[in-house]
Amino acid sequence: MGKKTNILLIYTGGTIGMVKDFKTGALKAFNFNELIKNLPELNHLDCELKGISFEQPIDSSNMNPKHWITIAKIIEDHYEQFDGFVVLHGSDTMGYSASALSFMLENLIKPVIFTGSQLPIGDLRTDAKENLITSIQIAALCENGKPVVQEVGLYFEYKLYRGNRTTKINAEHFQAFASLNYPALVESGVHLKVNHSGLFHHKKIDEPFKVHMNMDNNVAVLKLFPGINSSVLDAILNAKGLKALILETYGAGNAPTDEWFLKAMENAIAGGLHIINVTQCSGGSVVMGQYETSARLRDMQMINGKDITTEAAITKAMYLLGRPDTKGRFKEFFETSLRGEMRQN
Repeated sequence: MGKKTNILLIYTGGTIGMVKDFKTGALKAFNFNELIKNLPELNHLDCELKGISFEQPIDSSNMNPKHWITIAKIIEDHYEQFDGFVVLHGSDTMGYSASALSFMLENLIKPVIFTGSQLPIGDLRTDAKENLITSIQIAALCENGKPVVQEVGLYFEYKLYRGNRTTKINAEHFQAFASLNYPALVESGVHLKVNHSGLFHHKKIDEPFKVHMNMDNNVAVLKLFPGINSSVLDAILNAKGLKALILETYGAGNAPTDEWFLKAMENAIAGGLHIINVTQCSGGSVVMGQYETSARLRDMQMINGKDITTEAAITKAMYLLGRPDTKGRFKEFFETSLRGEMRQN
């Protein structure tokens, strides 16, 4: 009989880690020692499961870079002892956390699977059981002695997506997440169907695992809308300490051609602000220069966000700003796919 796969469950907070007290109706965080009682199905998995929890589990609405560092540190401290990691997380900011961890964990060759649920684990109609059990199964998948998934993924409602390609699209349905610009990595049915060609393949397979802890959150997001005025734009562009701005443009990267708008953008870029052009559409890509309304943005050397999600753009900017070797090369680094977060060309 072969050695069992060791999987570490990391509980940060969120609905999936709650059980309902049926006497009071109140939700409370479960104790990992009682997990088997709530999910006897886990006994059928060919895995050794261990659990670790945030000292104070948080609602994902309170998630911030300090918590990402905590998750990364837990993974770093247990990287050699475990074959895979499942991060239990509230769904509201899960796409941001999965994106952040994908950048923070360099040369990752083990699965880090984020999952959560819309209903608590003890609820009669819960989606928590399936999400958790299948996430563990995916984290334990091996071929030729190596993990099948060697990246940060997000599993929800029968599909594993690349973590930094995900967006939460629904607050009520079990199918809460989508990856509109990249196909699912694994689909769960009667069998687990792996999309091998979609999995992330490392170019430098012998490089050591490295964790980046410095995330610079001097970033902002501005969503363009008809009627945006110069006082609003100036307030954002001149925000104290701002280093990078995610500009959510129309369609394929288009913006107003008003001279006051374009001049403000040009001056901000000339002053050292990194402005990243990301489409506000759920799917599709920025193609600067395709229309006259984006040609000037391209000419002023605005950063092309291509088909990156806003969640990944924000966290990638924080990651790159925190790296000392990106000085003077931020645009080059951002427009390069580092963890499969954007199309390469």
